[in-house]
Amino acid sequence: MALRLCCLSLAKAFTPSSSSSAVSRRPLIFSEFQRLNRSNLGYSLRTVGQQGERLRRRHSSTMMYVTAGGILMIGLAYAAIPLYKIFCEATGAEGIIKTAKDTSAKVETMKKDEARRITVHFTADTASNMQWNFRPQQAAIELSPGETALAFYTAKNPTNHPILGIATYNVVPFEAGLYFNKIQCFCFEEQRLNPHEEVDMPVFFYIDPDFSNDPRMEGIKDIVLSYTFFESKGDVALPQPFQKHQRLPAPPPQQQAQS
Repeated sequence: MALRLCCLSLAKAFTPSSSSSAVSRRPLIFSEFQRLNRSNLGYSLRTVGQQGERLRRRHSSTMMYVTAGGILMIGLAYAAIPLYKIFCEATGAEGIIKTAKDTSAKVETMKKDEARRITVHFTADTASNMQWNFRPQQAAIELSPGETALAFYTAKNPTNHPILGIATYNVVPFEAGLYFNKIQCFCFEEQRLNPHEEVDMPVFFYIDPDFSNDPRMEGIKDIVLSYTFFESKGDVALPQPFQKHQRLPAPPPQQQAQS
């Protein structure tokens, strides 16, 4: 529309007429050009402003999504280890022993498969920075699916200072972890040993009777249960054993006489 008005103005300006009328129209032509330039400039500024506002909104939305995604990833990173532990204990994945639920009812009702015998071997290891002496008390135990068994490990702190330790475990072959259930275990819990203290750590377990019905377990006659102890750098000071039950020293004879 503006271009059309400009053309019409130019056409009128250069239409043959007297010299006096042509001279009088020249200021009108220049004023028309100035008006069109000002209107175009105003339109350009409004357009740039609208585009800038849209870009600012888009950048703000992008930053919000990026921040929310970062917070979500941090939360998943912190929750990955406990969630993975729960998953492995529930499914027996990666050789992690399943945690027995409703143990008493399961143990009382399960039937022992006398025709199948399995040898469970026990191994022990410590991390490079762990100063404990850690070993199994027995090399192996033979049992049947549906039968419970009790094994012991021994840990000793040969140093002159207390050490906190925490143990992890697994089963080989990994597929057997689906049927290897622990009733009592010392794993995933901090253990404190005072200087030169030695303790026995029990492992009460059984192999699920369904082990005999799984075709994948047909050729398995040996299972290895392995524990590894790591030093725990906990900032929370744990109480000494039986600290709450220690007897107070008897008062001096003078205080007894006064009382």
